[in-house]
Amino acid sequence: MEKIDWQVEGMTCSNCALSINKFLQKRGMQEVNVNPIDGKVTFIDNNQTDLEKIKIGIAELGYEVVSENNAVIEKKKWLHNNKQRFLFTLPFTAILMLHMLHRWLPVHWLQNPWLQLILCLPVFVVGMYFFGRSGLKSLKTGVPNMNVLVSLGALCAFIYSLLGTLYFQNSDYLFFETTASIITLVFLGNYLEEATMKSTQKALQSLVKSQKVMANMIAFDDKHEEQIFPIENTQLKTGDLMLIKTGEQVPVDCKILWGDCLVNEAIITGESIPLNRTKKDFLIGGSVLESGLVKAQVTAIGKDTVLSGIIKMVQNAQAEKPPMQKLADKISAVFVPVVIAISVICFLVNFFLFHIDFDYSMMRSIAVLVISCPCAMGLATPAAISVGLGRAAKKGIIFRNASTLESFKKIKQIVFDKTGTLTTGNFTIDNYHTSIDEIEFKSIVYSLEKYSNHPIANCMVKEWNMVPLIRWKKAAEIKGIGVKGEDNQGNIYEVGAKKILIEVNDSTMHNIYVVKNKQLIGWIDVKDEIRTEAAGIIQWCDKNNINTIMLTGDLKSKAEKTASALGIKTIYAEQSPAQKLAIIDELNLVIPTAMVGDGINDAPALAKATIGISISEASQLAVQHADVILMNQGLTNLPEALGLGRHTFLTIKQNLFWAFSYNVVAIPIAAAGFLTPTFSALAMGFSDVMLAVISLHLYIKKVV
Repeated sequence: MEKIDWQVEGMTCSNCALSINKFLQKRGMQEVNVNPIDGKVTFIDNNQTDLEKIKIGIAELGYEVVSENNAVIEKKKWLHNNKQRFLFTLPFTAILMLHMLHRWLPVHWLQNPWLQLILCLPVFVVGMYFFGRSGLKSLKTGVPNMNVLVSLGALCAFIYSLLGTLYFQNSDYLFFETTASIITLVFLGNYLEEATMKSTQKALQSLVKSQKVMANMIAFDDKHEEQIFPIENTQLKTGDLMLIKTGEQVPVDCKILWGDCLVNEAIITGESIPLNRTKKDFLIGGSVLESGLVKAQVTAIGKDTVLSGIIKMVQNAQAEKPPMQKLADKISAVFVPVVIAISVICFLVNFFLFHIDFDYSMMRSIAVLVISCPCAMGLATPAAISVGLGRAAKKGIIFRNASTLESFKKIKQIVFDKTGTLTTGNFTIDNYHTSIDEIEFKSIVYSLEKYSNHPIANCMVKEWNMVPLIRWKKAAEIKGIGVKGEDNQGNIYEVGAKKILIEVNDSTMHNIYVVKNKQLIGWIDVKDEIRTEAAGIIQWCDKNNINTIMLTGDLKSKAEKTASALGIKTIYAEQSPAQKLAIIDELNLVIPTAMVGDGINDAPALAKATIGISISEASQLAVQHADVILMNQGLTNLPEALGLGRHTFLTIKQNLFWAFSYNVVAIPIAAAGFLTPTFSALAMGFSDVMLAVISLHLYIKKVV
């Protein structure tokens, strides 16, 4: 089983994506994702198929798989893009259109049908080579695209005009300018569509560009003297040494070995305030050293870096289709045959029922073909998602999947974990008591808590790391309760919450209890700080009628103290992971609920919630189960995440409304003869541009 990640050029609409998708599925590929916006194509090859044959098959459909590593840049063919095609066909079309002004301009020589044929022929050949080939190949896949409609319209006008030239020599039969204008204006529309759609990717592209920079690599010569030389960061390997100077971009993820600095991580977090970093701290590739000089060791390269992971998650989310887009895709898949049928009916009704002349009936039929736009319906969702998720990524908000966007509109309740979410998670030992030797007590706690990733455990390991280490016969963490270990003499030690005191009669309230063979030998209290932004976030939720709940495994007394300080009225304290899961399940049944958490014990509840939101300091397990990840700014970006989710979904609805209403209104207008094929081609091109403009408004729209 191999996951393939390709870049495919030549897609102009969702029907193109559907054609590639269907082709790959017929070849046995699984989990196929095709994004018409950025050309990303991913799939899983279970059968170890000959990928070169797959590339050839995609090329036969009219698209091109470009080099995955861009190592080979092939010389592009002449007229390889829509801009070049438009500029080539424009002069011929402009001259042809002049003959329509013969009453006001001395251009009677343009009435010559043979001259019109000569002027139209280059435009027709270029147009049919592109639209005709693409349309014909799309028919083979069973998913006809927009080019079928354009080709039919241009072909009908050309053949009718050619017959008029050969047999009638009458200007009433000449519509060469219609053929040329359809092709030229659709090329213009496609070019403008590509340009505007590419701009929907600008936020993500800025992240991608930051991945390739020069680095100062440190090496040692035969005399073990340090040598520094420039190297592209793509050539670095894990373990290599680098020198990073003031003003330079951190080339890849690394760990500081020497020096200290102020680093701006805005590209990852959206926060421009520089952070202090010193020895043993990690630097994220793409961040910028605002001051300082450090020597660092490469910890991750390529796809393993934090920035690459973010970009990949955003790209995957962009390629995913939320539920409301699936209806649009189904309509797009049958749209072309339906429009062709409407066009034929339009001709028959106009010619036979209303007795309109053949040429005018044909023009109305062609106008129906040309003005119809299946692209808009298919691009409505990808365009909005590209902008929304791109803006979110720039602000340090990562959406794992696009389906989450639809869920945001329903969220009226948020459940917060306490430790590490509403609080900083930076614990310090406040007080402790033991009935045994103090050093022995600290050794027991330190040696057991090393097996836990809980923030409270980490604080004790950090503060008591100078005591002797005990080698346990066996030790294991019990999620939501504590850590249990057995020494070589068979003694059983437990360190954890009050739940370990099942057989101990103790009415005190402390954070951590230490038990030997079911007998209490000591307790520990820790203190934690509330996040500076937490109170403001709770107030924002209240102001926006979003109910807030605290769900924690911490002591009820401490939970109540924190909730009181923040203004949270509903509290569930001293809850195990299983109990958290059950509570989230119950809350979801009443009202769609989002949960914000950071710990390993939050992972099941995050997965169960309507939307799981994790902060970046969270455990990997919590991050993997979250739908949304807030990067390095605690809860600060939570309102922005909720707002972007809602407004991206709203933009998708606006785009779909525009796409459907455009076709519903435009087709009858064209059928009634109120639009010529030329104006229809122009309107069709600008329909997609309008859709992209609506999407691009998300970049500047106020969402909070």
